[in-house]
Amino acid sequence: MKIIDSHTGGEPTRTVIAGITLPKGALVARDFLSKEADWIRTALINEPRGFDAMVGACLCDPADPTCVTGVVFFNNVSYLQGCLHGTIGVVATLAHLGRITPGDHRIETTSGIVTATLADDHSVTVKNIPSYRLATAASVEVPDYGTVTGDIAWGGNWFFLISGQGPAIRRENIDDLTQFTSSVRQALETQGITGANGAEIDHIEVFGPPLNGLNADSQNFVLCPGKAYDRSPCGTGTSAKLACLAASGDLKEGEIWRQAGIIGTIFNGSFQSIPDSEKILPIVTGRAFVNGETILVLNPDDPFQFGINS
Repeated sequence: MKIIDSHTGGEPTRTVIAGITLPKGALVARDFLSKEADWIRTALINEPRGFDAMVGACLCDPADPTCVTGVVFFNNVSYLQGCLHGTIGVVATLAHLGRITPGDHRIETTSGIVTATLADDHSVTVKNIPSYRLATAASVEVPDYGTVTGDIAWGGNWFFLISGQGPAIRRENIDDLTQFTSSVRQALETQGITGANGAEIDHIEVFGPPLNGLNADSQNFVLCPGKAYDRSPCGTGTSAKLACLAASGDLKEGEIWRQAGIIGTIFNGSFQSIPDSEKILPIVTGRAFVNGETILVLNPDDPFQFGINS
């Protein structure tokens, strides 16, 4: 397999560009990968080739002919419904390969079609799928932390968004933040608190004031499935935040929200209203950098050719 590595705001994306054949359509390709070829995910993401924060992307022919590509995203434990940092990484990868030039490009993901605009300065703006706040001020009892209150929102994944609770949003608190958010996620599952139609809330997002010197409106810490934290501000998490801000009337259509992540990188976010709907179309801008091209060797004599604990 040939891969290209990139990072978006510090969060890695490993994109497969050659060496595998997938069926047409992102949903069909995801079904094939999960049921017939999960070794691709584990070989790419698990040690010794990968690590817990790595996100993978397999390109496929789209079912919708208006899309430049289809893509399936996955991480160390599962297949992701959406991934905006990964979408930005895929766009940067396609530009690096000369497959696209600046302009608008439709991309078929397993959560829907998104539009990515590649600018001349190589920044990427993604218009996400419709997003919304499902519940506000939901409470969960978390062992060792007491009552934790947050909003439940969809931004391409399900999020529990917490403001002003838990450890301070600082890099030196990453271990404590990981423990706090992991405990919240476990408590949500135990107490049966879910997204729409019983969907698991698998992303926990905590917000606080930004570090001094950061030109941002807030700073976050996002725990992803698999207990890895997002190094970037999280694109689907920023989308969920925008949905909450719009629902509360704290951000107007077209206004910019600057969301910093735990390591200080920033996504610019805004939204478009959807007529006769409480949902919004989030718009998130970031930038990815290609940082490697690799041929993966799957040696049948290697006991870890498909990754450790695969």
